[in-house]
Amino acid sequence: MGFVVSRAVGNSVVRNRVERRLRHILADRRKVLPAGSLLVVRANPRSAKASFHDLAADVDRVLHRLMRSGEVAEGAPTETKPSETGAGR
Repeated sequence: MGFVVSRAVGNSVVRNRVERRLRHILADRRKVLPAGSLLVVRANPRSAKASFHDLAADVDRVLHRLMRSGEVAEGAPTETKPSETGAGR
């Protein structure tokens, strides 16, 4: 699992907070991915102002959409992009 949190998100304190939140959110959700899946999560700038709950809801929405559409293949790289708000709204 990898995270991309660019400088556009904010200063280092903000970027690290966003990454810690995303890492915590995805810790429990890794179970839904097929074994051997690779996941890259890219944070949009608006994720810096999103609440933890909103980030979690956005991650859940994206993972659900990926799993439903069959875009996740075992061992295939997967990139999830938070929505325009960075929080699913």
